[in-house]
Amino acid sequence: MAANMWVLLLLVAVASAFPEASVHKFHGDKVFRVTPHNEEQVEVLHYLADNMQVDFWRPDSVDQVKTETTVDFRVEADKCSEVESLLQLSALDYEVLIDNLQATLDGQFDSHIRAAGHQYEKYNNWETIEAWTENIAKENPDLVSRSQIGTTYEGRPMHLLKLGKPGVNKKAIFMDCGFHAREWISPAFCQWFVREAVRTYGKETIMTEILDNLDFYVLPVLNIDGYVYTWTKSRMWRKTRSLNPGSSCIGTDPNRNFDAKWCTLGASNRPCDDTYCGSAPESEKETKALADFIRQNLSTIRAYLTVHSYSQLLLYPYSYSYEVAKNNVELNRLAKETVKELATLHGTEYTYGPGASTIYPAAGGSDDWAYDEGIKYSFTFELRDTGRYGFALPESKIRPTCEETVIAVKHIAMYVLEHLY
Repeated sequence: MAANMWVLLLLVAVASAFPEASVHKFHGDKVFRVTPHNEEQVEVLHYLADNMQVDFWRPDSVDQVKTETTVDFRVEADKCSEVESLLQLSALDYEVLIDNLQATLDGQFDSHIRAAGHQYEKYNNWETIEAWTENIAKENPDLVSRSQIGTTYEGRPMHLLKLGKPGVNKKAIFMDCGFHAREWISPAFCQWFVREAVRTYGKETIMTEILDNLDFYVLPVLNIDGYVYTWTKSRMWRKTRSLNPGSSCIGTDPNRNFDAKWCTLGASNRPCDDTYCGSAPESEKETKALADFIRQNLSTIRAYLTVHSYSQLLLYPYSYSYEVAKNNVELNRLAKETVKELATLHGTEYTYGPGASTIYPAAGGSDDWAYDEGIKYSFTFELRDTGRYGFALPESKIRPTCEETVIAVKHIAMYVLEHLY
């Protein structure tokens, strides 16, 4: 009995020495928006980044801030008054987009759907999405199949859905969501798109024509480990969850990890930064799995669509350089037509153009990499909104965001179908 008691006491001591990390809360954290008008004001933002651990939302690194750039960043509660004083002292015009981030995050779950299980108008955790991928394929065997293209750093299976009617020599479009863990509206869109395909095939002309003549590969969440972490530990996590030898900082930015002018402009070689490019191109298991699949299917994939948030943008190559793509005129025209179509439903306005000049330079992105692999139609969507909620977009916005984005994706798909190469 005494021996058992000692074992119990030892287990309690070990458990208290290594407590399970609690869920990070953001009570009192504010999100500021500023626009620096001169180099001195840009320097103020660099000072904040170096001394206050500011979390940049848009652009995603202080290195991408230049004069007249609109900058959104999160500041922890205990630093807010100091930051506001500095902004005022520097004559930096600013507004507070979010006054209490935790309250805004709590308000995300504003859907009135009370049913348990997977819901298209709610944010679903990873386990629910994973079960959904299996069910949607089982329930629609003539239209949907599921395969595994790899495993994540933490060992989770990466399942890919293939949509389309069986056919000979069909070309394909590859679409992924959930590169950056905190961009929850992105995986919500991939799920919605699959639902729309299944729901409207055979009833709606455009979707039927697309799926009769093209296949769609849909990866609902690329950065699964990071996504899980946003549900269980810290909602604002962005990167993967891989360990970095020689550093206590975790993770790599998967959208700086591709072999497209890797780790040059707009990417960091510091493991603690949110835009860390990794130890080498495709160092992350997730990016390697995606790149391997696309390389293996290059003979059929004719378009690559990657879905992010936020800013309401439709971008095309290049982001790693200010050079224009070979078919820049065509990409520009298609992007212009696509955002016009997107706006027909809810009037949502998107900006479009090459990544580097439209927002900021960023090397190592999947869209540039896919384009350089020979995929002529490569686009990045930055979904809603323009900053009122940022990464904390409420569930009530899922439906309108996804509805309009489906229109845009169908427009691109029809164009690809009419311009096969």
